Amino acid sequence: MRVVTTRSEGETEAVAEELARGFEGGEVVLLSGELGAGKTAFVRGLARGLAADPEQVSSPTFVLLTSYPGRLTLHHADLYRLCGTGDEAELGLDELPGPRDVLAVEWAERLQAPPWSRARRVLLEHLGGDDRRITLFEENAA
Repeated sequence: MRVVTTRSEGETEAVAEELARGFEGGEVVLLSGELGAGKTAFVRGLARGLAADPEQVSSPTFVLLTSYPGRLTLHHADLYRLCGTGDEAELGLDELPGPRDVLAVEWAERLQAPPWSRARRVLLEHLGGDDRRITLFEENAA
């Protein structure tokens, strides 16, 4: 486990960018945290680390799954509007990621039964102002 405190959105993105630069494909990142904790900023950093356009990344609250091409394709799912009733199965998340993809899932706590055998969990906490605490758990069973 690694805990980092960031003082700006840019610093939050930089933590994710560093993480993503080591990705080789097939990674799953499960993001949790309250509304406004910085989950989407973290995904923008993942995009930058994967050589995808971070400017294209936005909170896909109404579009539940978006993909961004880069060195590896970043699939970005936002489960905020799901009710935790297994609706995520209809998104086809169990078919992602492929060997040349990375999947980032916001509001991962809404997954009833994560379908991945391995995933990295990231908890983002709002500390007030622009400060965030990011807890990066070692990759483990989802």
